[in-house]
Amino acid sequence: MFTTNPFLELSGLISPLAMQIYVIAMVILVAGGTILDTIHKKSAQYFFENSEKQKKMSSREVSGGEKVGIAVKTVAVDVLTSAEFCNQKRRVAHLLTMYGFILFVVSTAVMIFGYADSANAAAWPLLWHLGALMVCVGGYWFWFVIRVDVAAEGNPWYRVVRADLFILALLATTTLALLWSVFEGIFLFALFIAAATVLFGTVFWSKFAHMFFKPAAAFQKRVTKADGSMENLPEIPDLSDPAVHQKYPDIPEYLGKNPPNMGLGIKREAPNHY
Repeated sequence: MFTTNPFLELSGLISPLAMQIYVIAMVILVAGGTILDTIHKKSAQYFFENSEKQKKMSSREVSGGEKVGIAVKTVAVDVLTSAEFCNQKRRVAHLLTMYGFILFVVSTAVMIFGYADSANAAAWPLLWHLGALMVCVGGYWFWFVIRVDVAAEGNPWYRVVRADLFILALLATTTLALLWSVFEGIFLFALFIAAATVLFGTVFWSKFAHMFFKPAAAFQKRVTKADGSMENLPEIPDLSDPAVHQKYPDIPEYLGKNPPNMGLGIKREAPNHY
């Protein structure tokens, strides 16, 4: 099963050209959704303005060669190994999902554009199934084990918000892809296509575009460390220091000490993110 090209038998019902048009349409939806998300959230404007502020606060100029080195380190550390995750379980789940998604998408494109009507698709069918399985392992581990850790996240598995649209659509796509490959049938294929369309067609509303912004944010953070602008940020004053209260009399007296109602069982709901 894992070495069988799932799109070969489908070519008898749907032409390879139609499959290719669908893939191109999904690429356009992702690109369009990402651009709209950038415009709506003003991400590009934020990075530009932040870069200008950074230059004014920097103590040294970062050379072009140094920026290339920072870019390579950003890709190697922040992108390829997701080192920003302190929780190792979450990091492993994220890496399984990320690399599984890449394998799944790339092998899908290769088989549709190169082997849709060929029984000899080399190792691509195996990589397609492996990618889908990796997404399922990492995604379901995150959803049913890591995410429901109330102490860390504070969210039961059945509580769904808009930020969960990406992970749920991704899990639905890969799960239905595997079911379609095992049991075949046009109904399962239709559900697989519907889930994939939701995944790639809702980029503007989901956290899909987030994967494109994270490397840019990580790169900019490393540049601020290199040029010294991060070190030149104003220090946060010690709110328990009487001299601070004398200088800033409007600061409430209890700040810097134990805040009111501490220990009375007030629940702080953690943000939901993936």
